[in-house]
Amino acid sequence: MKKWLVAAAVMAAVGSTSVAAKDWKVVRFGIEGAYPPFSWTTNEGDLKGFDVDMANALCEEMQAKCKIVAQDWDGIIPSLLARKYDAIIAAMSITEERKRKVDFTNKYALIPNKFVAEKGTDLTFTKEGLDGVKIGVQRATTHDKYLTDNYGDAVDIVRYGTFDEAYLDLKAGRIESILGDASALQQGLLDKEGGDEFEFIGPSLTNPEWFGEGFGIATRKQDKALTEKLNQAIDSLREKGVYDEIAAKYFDYDVYGE
Repeated sequence: MKKWLVAAAVMAAVGSTSVAAKDWKVVRFGIEGAYPPFSWTTNEGDLKGFDVDMANALCEEMQAKCKIVAQDWDGIIPSLLARKYDAIIAAMSITEERKRKVDFTNKYALIPNKFVAEKGTDLTFTKEGLDGVKIGVQRATTHDKYLTDNYGDAVDIVRYGTFDEAYLDLKAGRIESILGDASALQQGLLDKEGGDEFEFIGPSLTNPEWFGEGFGIATRKQDKALTEKLNQAIDSLREKGVYDEIAAKYFDYDVYGE
């Protein structure tokens, strides 16, 4: 009799969980809002950029209401796990380290990573060549990890909360270079006033060990249904040409890659 009661209780719990399963009619996206062209915040406080447009298009494709939540990069994964939002779309590289904490959709973009410096800067990209050189990165990013793993005991890594802070220090001569993804450096620095004083230098980096498989949308591991819905929506936007229309607003090259 007791075994039957236990079994009935388990079945009831399973049934309750099933009924309560989310239908994802509302999807909340966490977005950094300080990483153009993927996202930035206007003077009026509005969020703009490729990631913002993608989030809205994905919700439309999934017939869901879209809510966008601005979140500083340092707390972007902890806030997802704390349920501040349901997914992260923030130019986040799919890496093995991050996959231990969250799930990812398939990639929705793939961009090379570059160093930028004042024109005429001559750097040799070896431990000896970068010994004591101050290079800026955004804290807790793949760029931070790449520099730490490859040059950490030689290069002077200067970590910032946002790239805007790094740009200010580069212009002021407080650091000698910045490592970031090429599109963000292009539009956040080189295409801005005074950007003609700077240029890309050194290698173009796409090493999967550090930079992963491209940019993906991060979700909580228990939200498999949402991850699948997002994957289907990404594929559909690409098939319909909507993805290319959005990308063309921000990039003059194929941002999806192979």
